[in-house]
Amino acid sequence: MMNLVYLLIPAALLVISVVVSIILVRRGTPVKRAMAIHFISLVVIAGLSMMLPLGASAQAAENDREAAARIQDEAAESSGLKYIGAALAVGLAGIGGGVAVAAGAPAAIGANVEDPKSFGKSIIFVALGEGFGLYGLLIGILCLVL
Repeated sequence: MMNLVYLLIPAALLVISVVVSIILVRRGTPVKRAMAIHFISLVVIAGLSMMLPLGASAQAAENDREAAARIQDEAAESSGLKYIGAALAVGLAGIGGGVAVAAGAPAAIGANVEDPKSFGKSIIFVALGEGFGLYGLLIGILCLVL
């Protein structure tokens, strides 16, 4: 149950980060500043995602060494599947992100040519498409760490 919570925390933080970036742009914050804030939050979330499994394993070792040994035995039995899961997460997210950027980038360029004021709105759609690849990479790292 706790492993599921440890997976949901970074996912919720990523959604919050995207929503905050969109709200900042709509309120008139420059796009570069909103993207910088979003990038910094992604770095913090990635660091948190790396630290959560370490904290979980330390807590399990302190509370019950037998439970930790049982978890390690189960992880050893399914170690091959975690590599397949990580590969699928990164590969499919990369393909999905590529498809999204391939559809969104030309439309964003066309909208920017017609109305230069639409740059902020159009870059958000392209960045959301690129975010799929980053989120897949994050899930792949989590698959390998957990």
